[in-house]
Amino acid sequence: MSKQKTMSANSFVGEIFHVGLYKPSQGRVTRQVTCAVLWTVIALASLRLYQTLYQADVWQYVGPMALLVAGFWAAYRAVNYPRFADFLIAVEAEMNKVSWPSKGELIRSSVVVIFVIFMLAVVLFGYDVLWQYLFKNVLGVLK
Repeated sequence: MSKQKTMSANSFVGEIFHVGLYKPSQGRVTRQVTCAVLWTVIALASLRLYQTLYQADVWQYVGPMALLVAGFWAAYRAVNYPRFADFLIAVEAEMNKVSWPSKGELIRSSVVVIFVIFMLAVVLFGYDVLWQYLFKNVLGVLK
């Protein structure tokens, strides 16, 4: 068991230094969106690091750029890591099997959900006003 974990850890480290794509024609959309989201998170982290190191001479630029480059490369390699890529390929295959609702059905369903949420908010507000009245005026607990 531990040998298997060691092998998978070594293969991930080895996979980081490869340039090629794993099954490039499969799961493209899912992998591209996942990579874009990871890149966005890394870019925001680099920006935050840049803002934190505001007046720190050279490190203000070197640290965030190193994080940006290393993070972009790690995210690119992560979506091409065989186990993760196979998972994303399977996700895209399942997404293609789903029967999505029509635009009209989606609008009707959304209107029902929004209406129910607003009605629930009104009812909860009414309960809040009722309990506030009871605790202030009837029981005298709140003043």
